[in-house]
Amino acid sequence: MIFAGLACDDEVVYNESMNVQEIARVLALECRLTKTQPLVVGVSGGPDSLCLLDVLLQLGYPLVVAHLDHALRTESAAEAQQVEALARKCGVPFVIEREDVGEVARCERLSIEEAARMVRYRFLFAQAERFGAQAVAVAHTADDQVETVLMHLLRGAGLAGLCGMSYRSKPGLWGGKLPLVRPLLGVWRSEVLEYCQQQGLQPSFDLSNRDRTFFRNRLRLELIPYLTTYNPQVKGVLWRMAQALRGDYEVLQEVTRNVWERCCLRDGGDFVCLSLTELQRLSAGLQRSVMRQAVAHLRPSLRDIDFRAVEKGLSFLAEPVRGRAVDWVAGLRLYLEDERMFVVTGKNLPVEADWPQVEQGIELPLRVPGRLSLLQGWVIEADLLEVEKVEELLSGAGKDAYQAWLDADSLTMPLFVRSRKVGDRFEPLGLGGHTMKLSDFWINAGLSVRARPGWALVCSGKKIAWIPGFRPAHFCRLTDQTRRVVHLICYRETDS
Repeated sequence: MIFAGLACDDEVVYNESMNVQEIARVLALECRLTKTQPLVVGVSGGPDSLCLLDVLLQLGYPLVVAHLDHALRTESAAEAQQVEALARKCGVPFVIEREDVGEVARCERLSIEEAARMVRYRFLFAQAERFGAQAVAVAHTADDQVETVLMHLLRGAGLAGLCGMSYRSKPGLWGGKLPLVRPLLGVWRSEVLEYCQQQGLQPSFDLSNRDRTFFRNRLRLELIPYLTTYNPQVKGVLWRMAQALRGDYEVLQEVTRNVWERCCLRDGGDFVCLSLTELQRLSAGLQRSVMRQAVAHLRPSLRDIDFRAVEKGLSFLAEPVRGRAVDWVAGLRLYLEDERMFVVTGKNLPVEADWPQVEQGIELPLRVPGRLSLLQGWVIEADLLEVEKVEELLSGAGKDAYQAWLDADSLTMPLFVRSRKVGDRFEPLGLGGHTMKLSDFWINAGLSVRARPGWALVCSGKKIAWIPGFRPAHFCRLTDQTRRVVHLICYRETDS
């Protein structure tokens, strides 16, 4: 049995070179794991994952072994069988699946590296949810940390990228509700190999790790050895730098969270709305932090964005042109509207829930008395009142823009509700019976361009009788001769 050296029985053998007790401390304090809930551990069969699995078994963590066959190499099926045999020998639950990463890369237009990473984490977190695990554990080492930092450095990343990976990544980073932990992040690969040898572990070795067409492999096989000619301790230097920068980054994150609370006016799930005024008050450094936070919020699986992308966002912020929109980064778009900046995942800004909207292109009859449901929970109710004098109604009219009192005998029944049409004109109350383009009225009223296409219009025949939220028309105003009144009220129902 090639995995015969794993600690699968009651005997615990601690390695003298790699400090298992230090890893135990990392698991408890840095990864914040307990032994009362399962932990899904990704096991490829290579030295790093076998080392992690052996240590976790020694320390008594309840485990679920998860292995994904990427179907990229002919030997991958045999490696999957070896991991299954290992899990059976150790008596731990396991799940083995196969997915054609090459096909995913083609369909998603991703590199093989990115596709493999996406598929792997999607699989691991699905198993974690399935087994009720507290986290997903992977076997990234200190060498992986150095390579990651260099990758981000060469890409022009900011402080977040130069921090590299953390022992515990926050929930949601990979689209799940659970954290990702990396207990071996402070252990060098040489220590892992020595541990495997001393424990009698016989890992498989992925020959694709020698393929220099992959960027990370070139870093490991070419760049890092070259850098050691300048400083033999360069890996240790880069690892310590990442640790130091992470401390600085955590301080900056705390400041950014406080600033974010002031700047973020609304989080719509697929968009965030930021205060342009608050953003422009910030220093350039904090503006960059807020912009990065917006990306992280909407694209949590994106590892980092480069300097040019951030500066493009700042340039847009520095020269605000209302109604202007630009493609930004990772499929996100930036919009400016009034004193707000929107970061949106799609092509169009969302319609706000506090706008009374109707489906465009249709007319909805509004009976009097009656009730009509609009989009997003909005309602218009109509009632017919018989009055002898209208003085009291006249004194109250205009105080609530979402209520209107109209002269019933001036209206063509039935009323109906529709959205705008090309060429619409409006005769607003207070303009002495003169009409104006509906578009000009909305510009004067300051209504958002996004709100206009579907805004509910109460119509009488060919005329607009009332625009909820604004004013009624002059032709159906109350007068001293009014005896029958149509009372309209528009409101949004809330969940009880």
